[in-house]
Amino acid sequence: MQVHPDDEYAKLYERGQLGKTEMWYVLEADKDAELIYGFYSDMDSVAVRQSLANGTIEKYLQKVKVQQDDVFYIPAGTVHGIGAGNLIAEVQESSNLTYRLYDYDRTDKQGQKRELHLEKALAVADLKGQQPPRQPLRVLRYTPGCATEFLCRCKYFQVERLLLNTEDKKKLAELYTGSNSFQALLCIDGAGQLVMSDGEKLTYTKGSCIFIPANAGNLQLCGKTQFLKISC
Repeated sequence: MQVHPDDEYAKLYERGQLGKTEMWYVLEADKDAELIYGFYSDMDSVAVRQSLANGTIEKYLQKVKVQQDDVFYIPAGTVHGIGAGNLIAEVQESSNLTYRLYDYDRTDKQGQKRELHLEKALAVADLKGQQPPRQPLRVLRYTPGCATEFLCRCKYFQVERLLLNTEDKKKLAELYTGSNSFQALLCIDGAGQLVMSDGEKLTYTKGSCIFIPANAGNLQLCGKTQFLKISC
């Protein structure tokens, strides 16, 4: 169970590093899979300390049932954790700062527990009770060979899902690159090819991640697949 600082706190106390806001996309989930998203009701630092000391912290955590294709936006300060039975793609602000609040008393092969960061975690955590996160309204926008579904946007990143199917099409799907941001394509299902402006082809399969610089020209996609498209 962990929490990330925001940019302001990280700049002051972590030698100018960035904080971390992130988004989760559920690729696969078992029937009873869940994740932790904040607290059920308002807490304070004293209550959190006491619950950690007496081993009752889990009853205060908000546990959310998940299923495949769910989306969760996790701003800095949100206490969170991934339960068993989940396979999740994480899109995040460029940062490695994580404050571990609770680790279920697990030990490594040498019997050592992982380091906790209680003071920093309590300094940045939102301890107010939160409403269960709702899934965003999704609207498909169609272009030849491809449908685009907006998932999440914040000041650090934008994420869309592309549903590509050009198998019965004479024309490939166009992928436009602009000057404002790179694009990262994470293939979450299927396989196909990315066709460069000079005709060179790059084959991708499920699990491939393709980084496309800004101003890369007009590219084309072929195949039957799904992508997460990430940009800034």
